[in-house]
Amino acid sequence: MRTDSLLTLVLGAMAIGWILPQPCLAETKTSAGKFAIIDVAYIFKNAASIKAEVEAIEQQMAELQRYGKAKQQEMLKEAQAIKAFKPGSLQYAQQEEKIAALEASLKLEVFRRRKSLASAEAELYFAGYQKMHQIVSQIARYNNIDLVLRYDSESMDLEKPDTVLRSVMKNVVYRRDTIDLTQIVLAALDKTQVAAKPVASELR
Repeated sequence: MRTDSLLTLVLGAMAIGWILPQPCLAETKTSAGKFAIIDVAYIFKNAASIKAEVEAIEQQMAELQRYGKAKQQEMLKEAQAIKAFKPGSLQYAQQEEKIAALEASLKLEVFRRRKSLASAEAELYFAGYQKMHQIVSQIARYNNIDLVLRYDSESMDLEKPDTVLRSVMKNVVYRRDTIDLTQIVLAALDKTQVAAKPVASELR
């Protein structure tokens, strides 16, 4: 799905200083180069077109887990049933084969389904990143931005030690909001449709 009309509107607005004022873009004293920043993680977490597909994949993964647990309960019943047969008897051997076949079948089915879902998720993020990159590239070229850096806008929270460690390791310590392309790109991305190949549920 092409986004030419949307980007024309966004870029035109930027040109007159509505969204991203030209004078506010970071510029070095020794070079005419300009740079901007973008929070890629924030975009992937908040883009409606991506969130819906991610949630669908997560639902199928949860469904797969429920399916696996249900099948394990069936195998447990079969394992209990084998106690009714005498070890070494034909019935005992047949029951052992049945349990082994059920277990092998379940492992193979779960493996295939997980692989399929992982592939669908990878395709989704690939398509989303490609679309985001396209939007960023057009904005950068239109505004003569030479470099767009990735940064993390997540706040530090003492109640969450992992956020503190991530904040300490951030590459960007300070930035002006006027060089942040995150919301502009997010708005443009939400006007497009980003979707991976749908994964049909085959659980029975």
